[in-house]
Amino acid sequence: MTDWNISPEEWTVIGLSLKVSVAAVALMLPISFAFAWILARWRFPGKLLLDTAVHLPLVVPPVVTGWLLLLLFGANGPIGRWLLDWFGVTLLFRWTGAALAAGIMALPLMTRAIRLSIEAVDRRLEDAARTLGAGRFRVFRTIALPLSLPGILAGAVLGFARAIGEFGATITFVSDIPGETRTLPIAIYSALQMPGAEAAVSRLAIISVILSLGALLISELLARRAATGVNSHVL
Repeated sequence: MTDWNISPEEWTVIGLSLKVSVAAVALMLPISFAFAWILARWRFPGKLLLDTAVHLPLVVPPVVTGWLLLLLFGANGPIGRWLLDWFGVTLLFRWTGAALAAGIMALPLMTRAIRLSIEAVDRRLEDAARTLGAGRFRVFRTIALPLSLPGILAGAVLGFARAIGEFGATITFVSDIPGETRTLPIAIYSALQMPGAEAAVSRLAIISVILSLGALLISELLARRAATGVNSHVL
C-alpha cells in the first residue's frame, strides 16, 4: 500500500512542476495561436514546411530537442549569448529553461488543437459581419476568437498535461537540479536510481497520473464544448 506521507522535498517537486507547466503554457500559447491561425487561414509557399517544423518535436527524440536548445540557448549559442550579454539572463540550469523545454514539447499539441478550433469556425458568419461593415479586427475579436476560445483553452490544458510529463528535453537542456529543475518526471527517474525509494516513486507517479488525467479530461470537455458551440452557430 502506498505511503501518502509526502515529504517537503516532494512538495517542492510538485510545486515546481506546476510552476514550470503553467509558465510553459503561458509562454507558448500566443505562439501556438499565431502558428494555428497562419496554418488555418493563410495560403503561402512553404506552408507545408512550416507545418512540418511546428510538429517536429512530436517525432524527433526529446533528447534531440534538448540538444538543439543547448546549441541555441547555451552560453555560446546565438540566442543564449545574446540574452546573457544584453540582459544578463541565462536559461541553463534554471527553472525558466525547464519551462522553455516543456513549452517547445507542448507546442505541436497546442497548435493542432487550436488550429482545429479555428478551422471549425463557420466562415460565413465572418463574411456576413463584413458585409454589415465590421472591420477585419472587429470580426476577429467578436466572432472568430470567441468561437475558437474553447478550442484555445483545450489546447492550453493539453499543453499543460504534456508539460507535466516532459522529461527528455528538460534533463538534456537544464539537467537535474533539486529545487530548480527537478520536475516530477525527473524526480521519479532520480528516485528509481536510489535503493529503497519505491514509496516515493509510487507517490510521485500517482500524482503525475492524476494531474495528467485531470488535464486530459478537462481538455476533452472543452474540445466537445467547442464542437457543440461551433455547430450551434452554423447558418
